[in-house]
Amino acid sequence: MITLWGRLNSHNVKKVAWALVEMGLPFERRDIGGPFGFTPEYLAMNPNRMIPTIEDDGFALWESNAILRYLADRYAPAFRSEDARVRAAGDKWMDRQFHFADAQRDAFLGCVRHGKDGTDPVVAASAAAATQMMQILEAELETSHWLSGPDFGIADIPMGVYAHTYFSLPVARAPLPRLEEWYARLQTRPGYADNVMIPLT
Repeated sequence: MITLWGRLNSHNVKKVAWALVEMGLPFERRDIGGPFGFTPEYLAMNPNRMIPTIEDDGFALWESNAILRYLADRYAPAFRSEDARVRAAGDKWMDRQFHFADAQRDAFLGCVRHGKDGTDPVVAASAAAATQMMQILEAELETSHWLSGPDFGIADIPMGVYAHTYFSLPVARAPLPRLEEWYARLQTRPGYADNVMIPLT
């Protein structure tokens, strides 16, 4: 059985937990990081003091998107296209998620950790930057049903996790109908409600 190390209120842990459910892989999640701290045993697997890490039959792996690719390659190839160009097009959205996280960070921290809303100038600037990036995703979804290609796959997972945060924060958002439709489809996916749509903390 796969062990997933990390507290579930982490965006990066949510990605892996959701993917494991999608792929039908049994796993055990163990809280670590944040208020749970780090044990010497964990730091021996992942010296970065970050989460998540997985253990799979003696193999330890960290970095959430690397974990997603590993799980698809080893256990669920249908979640990753065999076409190199389709796969690369999806990979760019997996990498783009880290830039989106940077843009949305001040809005997330301001609203979730400090009780602010979209009237705060720092929060508003961050929300505007996030919306600007989501407009690029909106354009992509006008020509593609999923970020992974014709079918749902691991390329939808990183931005899918951040989409829930984007739509949950008390800030102004421009109408983005394709993005809203994609988010609605994600909400019907196995594991999304239980592992992603949890209270933001």
